Amino acid sequence: MAVQVEQDRVSALFSRVEQIEDVANTLAADDPRRRTLSHVVRQELSAAEAVPPVIAAALLGLTEKTVREWVHEGVLTARTERPRLLLDPSRLHDVWHLVRELKAAGQHRGLLEELYPQLADAALLEREDPQASLEQMRRGEGHQVAAAEALAIKDDPVDLLEIRAIQQDMATLHER
Repeated sequence: MAVQVEQDRVSALFSRVEQIEDVANTLAADDPRRRTLSHVVRQELSAAEAVPPVIAAALLGLTEKTVREWVHEGVLTARTERPRLLLDPSRLHDVWHLVRELKAAGQHRGLLEELYPQLADAALLEREDPQASLEQMRRGEGHQVAAAEALAIKDDPVDLLEIRAIQQDMATLHER
């Protein structure tokens, strides 16, 4: 497929997804219709064909070399690496949003360093356990952990393993 045709295909996909996201963003965060629209967006992006690096580079306004480095660094996700590298459209769309926001804010250098914290935050918010905790806090069901309870958690081997796993995940994200 010619590069321009493929770039037009991915641009059209992102345009359709943007329209759905724009409508979803007009609804309250707890509105079930918003969740439905978000699910439709995820389905559209998941079902889309993988994207070659040259197309991703054009969409992001970067070089193909930079796109390949971002795959190596874990910012962009490869759907396949052999026989040729093809990128996951869902992750590309997420990064596309962030790059557009950064460039609109005047940031054109050091994008990689700016993307890591934002992608880590987004990944954390997509997990169910923090979502459930946030919902509990919104409903006023949360409670503060007393210092003695925090020390007990710290000394529990199971909790300690969990805490270390989270710390290791965070360190790995910041190393990339």
